[in-house]
Amino acid sequence: MPLSSMTGFARGHGTCGVYSWTWELKSVNAKGLDLRLRLPPGWDPIETPVRNAGAQVLARGTVYGALAVERQGVAPVVRINEDVLAAVLAGIKSLTGKLQAAEPRLDGILSLKGVMEVTEQEEHEQDRAQAEAAVIAGFEQTVADLAGMRRHEGEALQRVLSQRLAEIQALTTRAESAPGRRPEAIRARLAEQIAMLLESSSRFDPDRLHQEAILIASKADIREELDRLASHVAQVQRLMTNGGAIGRRLDFLAQELNREANTLCSKSNDVELTNIGLELKTVVEQFREQVQNLE
Repeated sequence: MPLSSMTGFARGHGTCGVYSWTWELKSVNAKGLDLRLRLPPGWDPIETPVRNAGAQVLARGTVYGALAVERQGVAPVVRINEDVLAAVLAGIKSLTGKLQAAEPRLDGILSLKGVMEVTEQEEHEQDRAQAEAAVIAGFEQTVADLAGMRRHEGEALQRVLSQRLAEIQALTTRAESAPGRRPEAIRARLAEQIAMLLESSSRFDPDRLHQEAILIASKADIREELDRLASHVAQVQRLMTNGGAIGRRLDFLAQELNREANTLCSKSNDVELTNIGLELKTVVEQFREQVQNLE
């Protein structure tokens, strides 16, 4: 299964009878799936099936979905509110002779709020049901297009992640074969540090000296960190081969890779190993930044 990015955009439109509709979907990074819909008034009944359709296709990301619907070719309906008109006329008649003013004109009376209303023709229940079904089907197609774009972005991310992973593997191999890890180099550094300890005090406790020697030797051994780095790299490779919604797991492994790189730097008392550790930290951080975009 291919990898998918969490960013993408898709637009879909169509018609059903007198209805024309347009869907616009935009997705960005998020910890989980958050579908935020903006629907026209009166179209709330489609929200539940639309959300279900989105959850079947997408696993992560904040998705902004906007629906626009128009009824085309529908003649307007003009209605006169007889009760309001009668009340207005009665009020005008009661003022006759009391005010010095021109007689009210018909256009002025009709412009009063509530006297005349211009609305669209009433919707037929069957036509509306068909339109809702068409809009839901349109969303399913549009969200499929969005998922396709996210997969396309995911292919590019996979190439970048594979490159970074190869760099991590190469740096781990360099650390494995670094001259500073050879037993004779460790013994030389250990002897040098013990000599410094002895110079610091002529009355150095032999037991304390033994403890310090063990501590220095253990700090010089990065075997455990190298094994864990190799294990994490193998897990990442396996996840990327299987594909799917692996963003969260890769993010966790990126944190583990970073932890081992930090420990390698802190344990190293060799310049080359320290430089390798710093390079490793940089590449791991680049890897993690790209992982943040994966579904």
